[in-house]
Amino acid sequence: MNDQTPRRYKGTLLERAASQFHYAPTGPVAPQAPPVRAHAPAPTPMPVPAPEPSHTPPPAFVPDGPMLRRGAGEHEGASIAVPQQARGRRTAPIDRATLRAGGMIVPGGQITPLAEEFRMVKRQLLLTARAVAAKDTAKAADRARMVLVCSANPDEGKTFCAINLALSMAAEKDVEILLVDADFAKPDILERLGMPSGPGLLDVLSGAVASAEECIIDTDVSQLSVLPAGAKSNSDTELLASDRARAILDGLAQANPRRIVIFDSPPALAASPASVLALHVGQVLVVVRADQTSEGDLRDAVSALDGCEHIQLVLNSVSFQPGGRRFGSYYGEAGK
Repeated sequence: MNDQTPRRYKGTLLERAASQFHYAPTGPVAPQAPPVRAHAPAPTPMPVPAPEPSHTPPPAFVPDGPMLRRGAGEHEGASIAVPQQARGRRTAPIDRATLRAGGMIVPGGQITPLAEEFRMVKRQLLLTARAVAAKDTAKAADRARMVLVCSANPDEGKTFCAINLALSMAAEKDVEILLVDADFAKPDILERLGMPSGPGLLDVLSGAVASAEECIIDTDVSQLSVLPAGAKSNSDTELLASDRARAILDGLAQANPRRIVIFDSPPALAASPASVLALHVGQVLVVVRADQTSEGDLRDAVSALDGCEHIQLVLNSVSFQPGGRRFGSYYGEAGK
């Protein structure tokens, strides 16, 4: 956390991000809207909440209607076949007290400004996935359902945002969420959720475990599961860049047409796996911390992640004006 007094912003989180980094803000991306390119002056930013250990609110996106494509042989009105839960897959509850202590969204809890901001963030991502599914190949549609959450530097709130995004998306009716801890050097997802450790993605990439589905942990939050990072390795970047990794990561989305895969990756300017992961996913969400992330670092991070076509920014750790109206406040007002 930054001990400096955060700058106060007016407008929505998206508008605040755009204002700070001199970008033209964009609302939810409609299916026909062109994707944000990494080489543009900079991707379209969206505002976000407080980072790792804070109670600040995040940004938002939103799609209308089912965004998933039909599989081969499916027709109008046909139901989508979803694979049954893998036999023997582990289950573990998410510790609500740990979430609350970390200032995160609590499943089943009241609607908060943080929850409302992430509703907007997820909507943008779902709209983009839906747009790709409507006009691109099946392979591109599968990849659009894989989202990388990253930041330029450490301590800018990317894990905080990845977890809240997964919790918010899990409330959707038409998708299932797989949260993947891909920050191999400093895995933190399981601890923040209060869940036990176990084998994970690196074990599958190294061949120690045959299938990624065997490592997935189902939670007591409906439609949310977690894939741990696995045993640490000195060759994580090389493993991710292998043909085996491509098949395994693509398989995460292909295994279930309803599945959205969210990767929490290392910071782009601090570890090389982030740029390699960007080649595997269809969307990247870059977390920008207010009054901490420099514009130069942001541009360098976006450049490192430009292997992905769709890049969005989220402004984190925003300070709201005292007494100002914001997302979530409407739900707390008594009816008149």
